[in-house]
Amino acid sequence: MDIFYMYFKLGFQHIIDINAYDHILFVAILCAVYGVNEWKQVLILVSAFTIGHTTTLALASFNIISISAKLVEILIPVTILITAIGNLLKKENRFSKKLHIYKYILTMFFGLIHGLGFSSYLRALLGSESNIVKPLLAFNLGLELGQIIIVVVFLFLAFVFINLLKTRKREWNLVVSGAGIGISLMFIIG
Repeated sequence: MDIFYMYFKLGFQHIIDINAYDHILFVAILCAVYGVNEWKQVLILVSAFTIGHTTTLALASFNIISISAKLVEILIPVTILITAIGNLLKKENRFSKKLHIYKYILTMFFGLIHGLGFSSYLRALLGSESNIVKPLLAFNLGLELGQIIIVVVFLFLAFVFINLLKTRKREWNLVVSGAGIGISLMFIIG
């Protein structure tokens, strides 16, 4: 099997695997305040997450950083909690460029944290590779494709609820973000 394809598939499976619920939940919570017509902004945010994730994976793969797995296990649900609370604090429905830039930076930072959650496993896999740039790139491209699929599914659900079932956008955000708060608190406490 081609190395690029193998790592691409691994990255894709990492993000869409139900056992990667933390990543799926983070992307869903990130999307909760957006509608279908704001898909470009959502993709920019998800790409910021991937940039952060990629940076951490690269630094960990080159043994530049190493963080306690127990600390990362707490920090990941904290990122979900903060994102969900931020969603609840957003009152207006119109797009704000200033807020989006802030969310972009925060999402990239949170991507750094989420990348730490998979860095040990990926570092072990890459340990047998002579050149890790190609596998690392392939993994992150697979990750990005998986995230885009999650975004498309989530924006489709938002479209159904908001446009077809006539749920108010604010109510949609309250339900999704509230669920994110509850789930993240369970992981932090438990």
